[in-house]
Amino acid sequence: MTIAKTLFAVATFSFITGCGHHIKDYDTTQPKFELDTYFDGSVTAWGLVQDYTNKVTRRFCVEIEGSWQGNKGTLVETFYFNDGERSYRTWQLVKDGDNYQGTAEDVTGTATGMTQGFAFQWQYHLQLAIDGTDYEFFLDDWMYQVDQSRVFNRTSMKKFGIEVAELTLFFDKQQPVRGCQ
Repeated sequence: MTIAKTLFAVATFSFITGCGHHIKDYDTTQPKFELDTYFDGSVTAWGLVQDYTNKVTRRFCVEIEGSWQGNKGTLVETFYFNDGERSYRTWQLVKDGDNYQGTAEDVTGTATGMTQGFAFQWQYHLQLAIDGTDYEFFLDDWMYQVDQSRVFNRTSMKKFGIEVAELTLFFDKQQPVRGCQ
């Protein structure tokens, strides 16, 4: 490879990897996403999973019950999948200013996140059983608060740094909250 081709490849890679969005990009946006306020009480979300070809492979609904005591919160999630599967996750969260940390039974280590303006970025390693085998995926989760009742969520699911799926969710806590059943 010539020096010119090498420099071009390095410049292209640097441009591509530097073009992502960052949580600080949303610093001045409104409404300010207060995660502990939004996820206090009942919230319902509807979502879908798309594989690496963008084909929808699953649809689901999730009921969330959130409660906070000071800077510590618990989110109890019940997932209802279109194929009849039901799963559960309980998050234990800690808020420190605009930063959050969390643990859950199917999360390896500690999830970390931050709010800026109307956005929240949440990153963690999730354990999933697929056809009887456990796999670990890295999730880069972005939530955007549209108004007091609604939040949109897009999540990139990666294995070995390669995106294998994308999740899209719509959260709603408008009263009365509609459930999944």
